[in-house]
Formats: sequence, C-alpha cells, structure tokens
Amino acid sequence: MSTSAALAGTPAQPMADLAALKARQRGAWSSGDYAVVGTTLQIVGESLCEALDLRAGCTVLDVAAGNGNGSLAAARRWCAVTATDYVPALLEKAKERAKADRLMMEFQEADAENLPFADQSFDYAMSIFGVMFTPDQERAAAELLRVCKSGGSIGLANWTPDGFIGQLFKTIGRHVPPPTGARSPALWGTRARLEELFPSSKASVVATPRQFVFRYKSSAHWLDVFRTFYGPVLKAFGTLDATGQKVLAAELMELAARFNRAEDGTMVVPSEYLEVVIMRR
Repeated sequence: MSTSAALAGTPAQPMADLAALKARQRGAWSSGDYAVVGTTLQIVGESLCEALDLRAGCTVLDVAAGNGNGSLAAARRWCAVTATDYVPALLEKAKERAKADRLMMEFQEADAENLPFADQSFDYAMSIFGVMFTPDQERAAAELLRVCKSGGSIGLANWTPDGFIGQLFKTIGRHVPPPTGARSPALWGTRARLEELFPSSKASVVATPRQFVFRYKSSAHWLDVFRTFYGPVLKAFGTLDATGQKVLAAELMELAARFNRAEDGTMVVPSEYLEVVIMRR
C-alpha cells in the first residue's frame, strides 16, 4: 500500500491535546529562520496565483503566510492582500520583502484556526505549505471556507505523503514521534482528505500534482541549511542526543540521495505537492 493510501485510510486516532500541539508547533516555526528556506519556494506562490486566475483589485487573504510567498505573488497582480501568520517574526520577514519590492499589503497576526475576519470577507483565500500544519485540520478548513466569499476560491499548496518533504517528515517521525492523536500534515496532500475537509456540498476541489525542485550545492549543504534554519528539523535534532543526531543525519542524507537526480555533486531534488483550487459554493 502506498504511503498516501495508508494515510488516507487511517482511522481516527485518540484525541490529541490540540493546545499542547499548537504550542509545540509554534515553538518549532518560531525557531531557526524559516525565511531562509521559504524564499526559495517563491515560484510556488506565483504558480498558485496563476492557477487561481487572480484579478486586479480582488481581495486576497494569505493564511499561515510565513515569509509571504503567496502574499507577494498576489500583490504583484494588483490584488488587495492581507497576510496573516501566528508567528510575528515570520510576518516581519514578509514585511521586509514587501517593502523591498514596493508592494502594498496588510499584515495581521492571526491563528489559522480562529481567523479574526467576518464571514465571506475575501474573494480568495490561500495558503502555501502553511495551513496544512494546523493541529485541528477540520477547524482550519472550516475557517478558510467561512472567510471566502460564495463563488470565490481557495488556493492551497500542500506537500504530499510520498514526495520528498512528506518522506522527510516521516523520517523525522521515526526518531521524534508526534504527540498521541496528532494527524499527519501530509494528509492535506491527498485528494481523499481534501474531499473530507471541503465536502462537495460546500465546495468543489481540483487538485493537480506539481513538483517543486530543491536545488542546493550538495546534499550536505541542504541538510546544514535545514537543520539550522527550518524549525521542524532544527527542533528534531535538538531533542536527540549526539548518537541520535548522527543516525537521523545519516537517514536524511540517504533520503536526499534517493531523490537526487543530479550527477555533478550538487543536489537537485523534486518534491511533489498538490496545487489545489477549491471553488466555494
């Protein structure tokens, strides 16, 4: 059975302590400097905005915006953009980028599971590798539907279970198990789960597999960047002793080698994600 099939078919687990999980995740994303990794993903924001067919003057909410890849792409299309995240330091990075590019947008600290906006406030809502990490998946999906206008669209970019980043999290999970009851973020990268979160009575879902290609000087360079700046990997290494760190590093290098298509010593690793366009009824 494939990883995605196994994830999609996994029955509900025991109830997780969502507040504790949220605090743990906030700590992870606040550590390191996600912007160092996030800025390399800009092409995903541009692609998603094209998939949404954004129009100048429309209102756009970027949820769990991180350092603003989706927000910046929408602002370049003359949209009225509001970028939100529950990690203030990430929004500061997005502000710096917007200022450098002289793009106008609003920034507001906000939790994806409790958005401080009225019903049907935005023509479009989007999230790029962001909302998929929320502890309460149903609530986060409901919030996206709530703030999006009827006839509007929600755009998502979600890592798939079988892709490189999905396998990265699976590898980490073998060394640092998630809290009891926590569901994999990679579920958002399966059509089955998306159809559960966005039922046909409320929306129609179109999910298209895409590839983002990680390009680094070498696999060792990639691992150094991720364990230094990418919060979830940084935190995973921080929980292990020296022996555990050595084993995890070896497994991640093996994972990178398995996906690497470069033959010149550099790292060129495609990572599958779903580009999702959800039409709200």
